[in-house]
Amino acid sequence: MSLDSLNVTRTHHHDTYPAISPIKPSLSQAGRAVLITGGGGGIGFEIARSFAKASASKIVIVGRRGAVLDAAAIKLREEFKGTTTEFIARQGDIGDDASISSLWDFLNSQNIFIRVLVLNAAHFYPLGPDTLKMDKRELMEGFNVNVGGNFLMTVNFVNQPLRPAGQQLNLINVSTGSIHMIPAPNQTPYAANKSAFTALIGRIADEHPVEDIQIISYNPGALYSEGVAKVVDENILKWDKMELPADYAVWAASPEASWLHGRFLWAHWDVDELKADKDFLKRLDSEKGFLRVAVQGSRELSLEAFLNK
Repeated sequence: MSLDSLNVTRTHHHDTYPAISPIKPSLSQAGRAVLITGGGGGIGFEIARSFAKASASKIVIVGRRGAVLDAAAIKLREEFKGTTTEFIARQGDIGDDASISSLWDFLNSQNIFIRVLVLNAAHFYPLGPDTLKMDKRELMEGFNVNVGGNFLMTVNFVNQPLRPAGQQLNLINVSTGSIHMIPAPNQTPYAANKSAFTALIGRIADEHPVEDIQIISYNPGALYSEGVAKVVDENILKWDKMELPADYAVWAASPEASWLHGRFLWAHWDVDELKADKDFLKRLDSEKGFLRVAVQGSRELSLEAFLNK
């Protein structure tokens, strides 16, 4: 994908802007409990900050590194001292089924009903220029976390015992790897498993109306995170500000994004311009595969095409 293909809107953001500001009244998360995987650092931490600015009642940050989570929670509590937002750090590994079950059992035992789930944690490895030289176990570990782990998190989220009948949920899938992104020449396995889950979550969106669970997937952009800093020089390109995808997550969890249920978006696109673009709206209405993970260049086939008539 070339950078030209990112220009869906005239305005291409690299930092946050008023339409997605978490302090905007229409984006308020007041009364909602939010769970963020990979919430101890990088974009996950910034997403937690954005939901706190939007007045979420509880923010649960989950990750494998307990010390990092505890430090993040302390920072958040200090920054948002005097507000009504409660921060909870919970160590867990979405690549481990027992760990996922323990997490949701804990939330249920504490009478915490999660309204918004942000799937941000990811397994980035293995990396390498030759996919056929990779170890199968390493390859499948990525699928176990990025597909299996996220799927099980979604299942537990939707089936919470504390969920009131008819209560809408919001699921946000932060999905850098669904599209090859500079600088990621050797991330084919990661892109494959992230694309697989994005396709799966798109199917779930087809099966569940937005009134049941609003699902938005988005690429957060080029972010100079802790992981990226280990392998890439900071001067290689102009990085996006963390606040852009962080605030975008709040917007995606609001009624303002309901019309994009099940679609894959880029945080760079101006949300007001998208809604005012008649051609964009037409494609969204007429093309089921528009902004979804699919094979390019082929038309969608229905079951009726194969039936004897």
